[in-house]
Amino acid sequence: MDVSRQQAASDDAEQAPTAEKGPRARTRRLMLETATRLMQSGVTPSVSEVAEAAEVSRATAYRYFPSQAALVAAVVDEGLGPILTWKSKSKDPERRVAELFASAMPRIEAFEATFKAALKLSLDQWAQRQAGTLGTEPAFTRGHRVDLLKDAISPLKGKLKPRQFTRLAQALSLIFGVEVLIVLKDIWGLDSRDMMSVADWAAGALVRAAVAESGAKAPGVSVSPEMGKS
Repeated sequence: MDVSRQQAASDDAEQAPTAEKGPRARTRRLMLETATRLMQSGVTPSVSEVAEAAEVSRATAYRYFPSQAALVAAVVDEGLGPILTWKSKSKDPERRVAELFASAMPRIEAFEATFKAALKLSLDQWAQRQAGTLGTEPAFTRGHRVDLLKDAISPLKGKLKPRQFTRLAQALSLIFGVEVLIVLKDIWGLDSRDMMSVADWAAGALVRAAVAESGAKAPGVSVSPEMGKS
């Protein structure tokens, strides 16, 4: 993404007092709410479909959202909401990761259909790109989790080598996001509580393993000789 989640949130906050006024803001809000409703029902709508459902002209709709990718990205940001500005005061990386999961995963689950619809668009575009049929449609990009997870493990900067730090963030990204719901709920049939329990356990294990491998001493992270046994 071209800007960080913090900068984007700051920019939105600065623009909010004026952006929420007037017909332009109301039209954009109407389109976002309509698109969210459609995506929560399992549909990945085009800009034209949202325009029709919102009773807005296509020309007007495309002025706000020039592509399906731009529309879906805006709806995803709406769904993520407070996750985008998540912060922790803890200096313990394992605790910070646990706090992020506890804060984010219920919200992700609440907007599960929206995020699955966004994932479907990403997969559809990949297939079209492979087939050479995507044309000039802008790519739908994902990546908020990159900044979020790097922020969560930030106390380990300087304690882990850059390659190890990045690898830990990458490993945590495998168990954070809507993909976790697909694997643990849809494939394994777990309920929300058990899904969170597995994700929390895996996240903690990854942080402790990274610290143990590096020989670093991170605040609050104690490496038990029993780690890895169950």
